[in-house]
Amino acid sequence: MAEAQLCGLQDEFTCSVCLDTLTDPVTIPCGHSFCLKCLMDCWDQSQLCSCPQCRHYFTTRPALRRTTLHNEVIKKLKKTTISPPPSPPPPSKNYAGPGDMECDFCTGKKFRAVKSCLTCSASYCWTHLQLHYEVAALMHHKLVDPDRNLKEKLCEKHQKSLEIFCKTDEMCICMMCVVTGHKNHEMVELEMEREEKQKQLGATLNDIKRGLEEREKTLKETRRAMEEMKMSVKRDVEENKKSFTGLIRCIEEADRKLTERIREQEKRETEKAEGVMEQLKKEIEELKRREAELKELSETKDHLHFLQVSSTLHRESDQTGVCETREHLQRNLKFPFFFSFLLFSAPEAPVFILQPPEPQSRDDFLKYFCPLTLDMNTANRDLHLSEGNKKVTFKGTKAEYPDHPDRFDRWPQVLCREALTGTRCYWEVECSGDFMEIGVAYKGLSRKGGGDDVTECHLLSRTGMWSC
Repeated sequence: MAEAQLCGLQDEFTCSVCLDTLTDPVTIPCGHSFCLKCLMDCWDQSQLCSCPQCRHYFTTRPALRRTTLHNEVIKKLKKTTISPPPSPPPPSKNYAGPGDMECDFCTGKKFRAVKSCLTCSASYCWTHLQLHYEVAALMHHKLVDPDRNLKEKLCEKHQKSLEIFCKTDEMCICMMCVVTGHKNHEMVELEMEREEKQKQLGATLNDIKRGLEEREKTLKETRRAMEEMKMSVKRDVEENKKSFTGLIRCIEEADRKLTERIREQEKRETEKAEGVMEQLKKEIEELKRREAELKELSETKDHLHFLQVSSTLHRESDQTGVCETREHLQRNLKFPFFFSFLLFSAPEAPVFILQPPEPQSRDDFLKYFCPLTLDMNTANRDLHLSEGNKKVTFKGTKAEYPDHPDRFDRWPQVLCREALTGTRCYWEVECSGDFMEIGVAYKGLSRKGGGDDVTECHLLSRTGMWSC
């Protein structure tokens, strides 16, 4: 069936005059195509101008139409002409090895396939391929290098090789499709479409390459930023650890010293208490002895003896010293540790302030940047402000500023509107000229001054101001 279709396709492009494949084909208005030379010879040899095939008569010679599609199809047909058979390979190389395609017609140990036929959808070794070079019905089959995916290269409808690309339908078609379902469509050879698609693919690859380079660059920068961040975090952690280690060491040292002093005071007060207790024991024994004597005296019947002895035993005991000693001891035993804590810990407790790392670069300083503008109400009249109160210039002419209590009367000075707060402040100044001085001042700096007394309002006085 495939051979019959091929024959029909060949008839479609055969000149009815020379009975050969069309050469330099042209089409006349009746729709038939001929070789240009054959048609011109027929018309030159006849007095009438008619179609050599259907005999349709033309009053005048019609315009001849050349068809690019015919030329493309005819080129494909001519490629199917008989080519000399390939030289047989050495017998040792006939058998199929690992990765080689096997002949579909060999039995037993298969030979290696040397060609695949798109018309037959089969692969052949050199021996079985000879029929395609010897049998007339097989000579026009499309032979290609061995291919494992033959079915993908055949038209599903006609089972012929896909050799033309239809740009109208965006698909690959066979020669039968050209004259059946794709008439008047825009068609080109596969090679030409490949070149165009290759250019588009190249442009797409360039876009992908640029995108890849940009993303790799971004990834590299992100990795570098991440590494810098990790190093910064590591430094901060080490600094904090070092700071807290020192703080803990100071606290432990203060705790040790305080504990030692508390123990020393405890020892001293304990010795005092033991001494008082020993004294109290002696006094208790003495009082018990006197108590017994008094009881014995109170029971005597001898009035004279009672009166003589009672005058010596009845003297009031000295209780004042004992009470004072007891009160002093109780006071010292009750509050010593509290007083010791106040006395020892307060003066010796370390003041430990965690500071951020010192700035090392301009970028580090910019983290503390303070946007500043000059205050016109403080500017001396010899100073002229411009550029949105960002620039100050000393001139010989007086500026017409209104009176204001904050204005510097004598010295050419001006303050900023913004106050400086925080632990660090950073600003940048562009300077030009012979002399200028920049400093920091308290808000309460005096603005008025005259004569030779400059100690209150001049920058050089260092009274409430620091210059740089």
